[in-house]
Order: sequence, then C-alpha cells, then structure tokens
Amino acid sequence: MTRLLDRVDSPRDIDNFTLDQLKQLAAEIREEIITTVSRNGGHLAPNLGVVELTIALHRMFQSPRDKIIWDVGHQCYVHKLLTGRREKFGTLRRYAGLSGFPRPEESEHDAFCTGHSSTSISAALGMALARDLNGDDYYVVAVIGDGAMTGGMAFEALNHAGHLKTNLIVVLNDNEMSISPNVGAMAGYLNRIRTDPKYSRGKDEIEQFLRRIPSIGSTVLKAAERLKDSLKYLVVPGVIFEELGFTYLGPIDGHNISQMMSTLEQAKKLSGPVLVHAITEKGRGYAPAEKKADKFHGIGPFDVDSGDCLKRSDISTYTEIFGRTLVRLAENDPRIVAITAAMCSGTGLSEFARRFPSRFFDVGIAEQHAVTMAAGMASRGLKPVVAIYSTFLQRAYDQILHDVCLQRMPVVFAVDRAGIVGDDGPTHHGLFDHSYLRTAPHMTVMAPKDENELQHMLYTALQLDGPCALRYPRGSGIGVALDLHLHPVPVGKAEILAEGKDVAILAVGNMVPVACRAAEKLKQRGIAATVVNARFIKPLDMECITGVADRTGRLVIVEENVLAGGFCSAVLELLHTAGLAGIKTRCLGIADVFVEHGSQSLLREKYGLTEEKITETAMEMLSPRKVRSGRVLKLGGS
Repeated sequence: MTRLLDRVDSPRDIDNFTLDQLKQLAAEIREEIITTVSRNGGHLAPNLGVVELTIALHRMFQSPRDKIIWDVGHQCYVHKLLTGRREKFGTLRRYAGLSGFPRPEESEHDAFCTGHSSTSISAALGMALARDLNGDDYYVVAVIGDGAMTGGMAFEALNHAGHLKTNLIVVLNDNEMSISPNVGAMAGYLNRIRTDPKYSRGKDEIEQFLRRIPSIGSTVLKAAERLKDSLKYLVVPGVIFEELGFTYLGPIDGHNISQMMSTLEQAKKLSGPVLVHAITEKGRGYAPAEKKADKFHGIGPFDVDSGDCLKRSDISTYTEIFGRTLVRLAENDPRIVAITAAMCSGTGLSEFARRFPSRFFDVGIAEQHAVTMAAGMASRGLKPVVAIYSTFLQRAYDQILHDVCLQRMPVVFAVDRAGIVGDDGPTHHGLFDHSYLRTAPHMTVMAPKDENELQHMLYTALQLDGPCALRYPRGSGIGVALDLHLHPVPVGKAEILAEGKDVAILAVGNMVPVACRAAEKLKQRGIAATVVNARFIKPLDMECITGVADRTGRLVIVEENVLAGGFCSAVLELLHTAGLAGIKTRCLGIADVFVEHGSQSLLREKYGLTEEKITETAMEMLSPRKVRSGRVLKLGGS
C-alpha cells in the first residue's frame, strides 16, 4: 500500500487531504522519524511531539510565502518531511546530508537558521516589521517551546511585540519539557493553566450563562469582550500574555489537528500579536520516548523495539568523570554548589542533584542568569561550578567578562562539549571557547589531555581564588586509569611527554593524545619530536614553550578550536614577546569557517586534526636536505 507521505513533495500536497488522511499522515510521519533517528541518531522526542501541530501549521499557512520560524529548531523534522525533503530524509544528520536544524541554504521553507534557544520571537518580530515596511502581507509564525520560554530573550521579544502591536502569531508548544523538566515560575504558571479544569471550561460556561439572560446578556458579554476578555481574568491567575499585549488563544490540544487548524484560522483573523497555547506530549506515539522524554530528547542510534542505545562504549565519558568527581569533592566541601541551564543529565549533574538537592540549581534556559547568579554566590563565600556546553556558554559572554572576571569571582566553568561535537552542526560545535575565554582578564583556562587529568584539573579549579574554565570534549575518554587521590595541577605549567630535537609538537586538550601518536609516526621515520601537553590555554608556560621552541627551531601548534584568537594565537603572541618570532611555526586548528554537521572523526579528518596531518606538517617543516622520500638524511640543525 502506498503511503500518503510518499505523495507529499510540498506543503500544498496536503491541502486536499481529509481529516482522516491527515491523521494517517501523522502516523506515517512518526514511523518515518522513528526509523530514521534509530539509524542516524537525533532529536526524537521533540519531533514526535509536534507532528499534528506541524501538519496543522502547513495546512493553514502558505510556506514559503508565510514564514514559520522554529525556536531552537531541533523539532523541525516533520517540517522537513512536508517541505520537499522526504526523499533525502534518510541522510538526516549525516555528512553532506540534511541538517537536523533549519537551514535557509537547504530549503526556501526554512525561514531562519536556528540552533540556540529563545530566539524565534525576536527573529519573527524582525520579519514582521520588515514585511510591514516593505508593504507585504504574509503571515509570520514563531513556534516556541515552553522550555525556551525560560530564556529571557523570549520575554524581551514578547514585551516589544506587545508594544508594537504588529501582526504576529506565536505558537507556544507546551510539553512541560526543555531537555530536562522545566523549572521556574513560568513553568508553574503554564502548569496551572494546563491542569486547571476551570480554565478549559469556565469561560465557555460563563459565556453561555450570560447569553441566556434576557435582553441584557449579549450586551454584558460584549462589554466584557471590550474589557480585554475580562472573563478570563475571573478564572485564570495572571493572564501574563494578555498583559504583555498578546491576544491569548488556548490552551488547546496540540495533537488534535482539527482543533489546531480552527484555532490557527482564528489567529489569522485577529489583528496584532496573538499567542496560541498548544499542549503536546514529548515523545508522543513511541512508548520508550513517552516514558523517558529526556533520554530521547537527543539520542544516538537505538534499537526501535527495545529503545536501547547502540554502540555504547565501556569507557566513561568526560561528562561522567566530571559529574562523579564533583560529587566526590562536594562530599567534603559544603561550599561547593552546582548550576546548570536546563541540562542536568546532559552535563553530568544528575547524581549531584540527587545527593545535594539544596546545593543544586537548574536555572532553565538562562545562561546569562546562571553566570551572574554564580558570581553572587561566589561573592558570599560559596564555590559555584557552572556546567554548560561550550556553544551555550557563548550566550553569557558579557556576564563572564563583567560579573565574574572583573570582580575576580572564584567561579568554575565546566565547559562541556568543547571542540568538534558532531552531527548537530555549526550551532552546536564548541569551537570558540579558547578565543572568547582567554580574552577575559583574570580568567584561567585549562583543558585535560585525558579523563584522569580532568579530575585533577577540577580539583585544582576549586582551589583557585579567581575564575577558571575547564573545557573538555564530548564523548568517551581514552580509557586511562583514574588516580585514587586527587592533586593540584601547577597553574600555568605545561608537561613534556616526549623529548626530541628535530621538531616540537605543542598540543592542548584532546589533541594531546593525537600529538603523541604523531610523534610515534615521526619516530618511525627517524625524526625525534618533543611533545608538550600545554594543559593551560591561559596562562601559558612561557619557560617551557620558549625552551622547546629554541631547542628545536620548529613548532607545530595544535588545538580543536578556531585559530582566530585561540591557543595557537596565544603561543604566537608569546613567541613574539619573547623575541622568538623567527621560530618556524605551523598552526593546526579550525580556519575562519563554521563547521558543518558530520561525525567527529570525519570532521577531524577534513579539518586536519589528525595524527597523519600533524606528521605531514612536521615533516614539511624539516628542510629538504633532511627529509627525502620519508627517510632522514641528516638530523639536527635547521
């Protein structure tokens, strides 16, 4: 039997589908998403929760003329299936295949590039204003989750949109989750609306009662409507969206296609900003995802029948080592507190939260608030550890600079997912933190070569009197043994792992093991390489670096970060300051580009962060008289 989905090559192909056909299409889309994500990995639960909502949006709006902006964007798989990308859907999140996020270069139906939270209303308002100034008449719709509503930027945009009164539709996809369960007053407010039976029926009952009053009922009802729907104020605490200037419609069942379509049609007829509140279930239609929505928010390949993940390494991840070490340290120091921004499990803090609930703080998707709150805690003698992914910590740069570093507050930043992250692409790679962190005065920045060094560095960071960032990559460690006793790492001191007089390889973080393997390859060619584990991006070990540079005359500098302003730049600045600008240097890192999606190994190969590239670079630095056809003719000298 031919699937209805196979007949959909554009949103207009569903215009003539009956309601029963739309329901069948929803089931087929769920099956397609589950099958594809089980092979490729991806954001399963968010997409299963917006199937009917997305179908209703594309039925009621004329994309690409009408603009649909997806907040964060990880819930856009249904949208992609309905907008001409069905045949390529099997390439989702694979190198050179479909992105897991909206990308305007991929389709005219992707109105805006997204990947970070709480931006959709701002972007949509900008488009609506451009529409008005250009004299156009299309609809602009922002689809934002209740998790993203914990981000302050969303409220800045709501406040401005309500003030401007331009036509704009915001669809609030309320599933009670971001990645972890939502926290905060807004989550509580939405929960009261969601669960209060008075709200769902109260307004209709009062309207029916008023209409039955002879002669005056209709007049009273109209008067109430003129008073900004005053009846709503009788049955709902707050009505915050109406106070912000929006017409509020809802809550409605986001899985009821008919109800969604009728409500969106109503929203289209209203003037000014409108907020449609849709209640959905994250993971809808797949039992394992319904039961464990946080696990299936973003997941690797898994077995569809059982829901079990595939290819699980026996080696602990850096995130797990960080979490276990922090718990261990917190057992002996009640001043240690942990802060995360809606990613308790993702940052390895679940056990800390369980063991020390009064010392754990999930602020929601509010990185700026997290950092300044940590500064406040540190000012009163606590030892806050802020665990945030590298790409998301970017959002709090001003707070890092002024609220933490300016005041030399002893805040520890556990910078997870640093470097190349993989299949989520340019909005999720952590390739800028060397650059944006080392510019901040008083900041110490360190990166471990392995999971054992990570635990010692965390111990060290918590002993410092000023701000410190500890950055580590996504994924498993390299399998080294873990020391039972923790010890401090001398701040600003590098570690020489191998001695050689022909060339020096200076690496930091997860590039250090790669550098060691490159040195072994060079050794097989008769070339003696010094390998330095820098350990610190800031401060640098001037004595060590200038010493090996002077002895070898050749320095290969390796980092998994952009070259602009990063570790390599810092080393070159140091050499210039030391009067060693004439040393032969080669820098390996990420050029001035945004890195696309693909596996970590593939992307490291493409961008030259491999032992083969380090080996090749080192050999190219040696004079032609020294190396010919891979054999050393003469050692020493320049």
